[in-house]
Amino acid sequence: MAYVDFLSVIHKSTKRDYLARVNDAEYPKPKAAALAKRWDFDYWDGDRRINYGGYRYDGRWAKVATAIAEHYGVKSGDKILDVGCGKGFLLYDFTQVVPGVEVWGIDISVYAIKHAKEEIRDRVRVADAIALPFRDNFFDLVVSINTLHNLFCHELDKALREIERVGKGGKYICVESYRSEEEKANLLYWQVTCEAFNTPEEWKWWFRSTGYTGDYSFIYFE
Repeated sequence: MAYVDFLSVIHKSTKRDYLARVNDAEYPKPKAAALAKRWDFDYWDGDRRINYGGYRYDGRWAKVATAIAEHYGVKSGDKILDVGCGKGFLLYDFTQVVPGVEVWGIDISVYAIKHAKEEIRDRVRVADAIALPFRDNFFDLVVSINTLHNLFCHELDKALREIERVGKGGKYICVESYRSEEEKANLLYWQVTCEAFNTPEEWKWWFRSTGYTGDYSFIYFE
């Protein structure tokens, strides 16, 4: 396992008003979270105060796909799985960065899969991270970005073991975390779907305990 940061280039480009989010009059945190956890229109394309607020393809994931592909030596013919693929924007960018790569994606959201990017829509399906519908050692690269922190402990254990099971090559996970009380408060204020609130040390304990051998990084709300 190694710490490899591919996400800061996107995460740190957003300015966040934590207090405004948690104290919003129309969408106070409990209401926003309840709507977000339906994983439907409100989460992906509803009001920005709930979550994405119109999650449309704009090419921002291309730099992440490029960095990951270069780091893991992805080549034409390789199979890539994205656990928690959403609308499949990262998967599409993988196909542009490495022509001939074979992409697959799963997400719990029926809405996201239905509205996935057209070019890769036939490569994504509704499924749960705790029971990946693929055989052992099927993928050359498995990634999961900003997904596993949405699971409860018993689900997280199964999901990490599933990622390890289906991947025969590189593996990369990015999850939310915190290093201080300030970052913990900011995370609590900003998130609407997180269930696994872990420090970096706790996340690494999860990785070791489940036999996860891939790489990882953390998103912090500074």
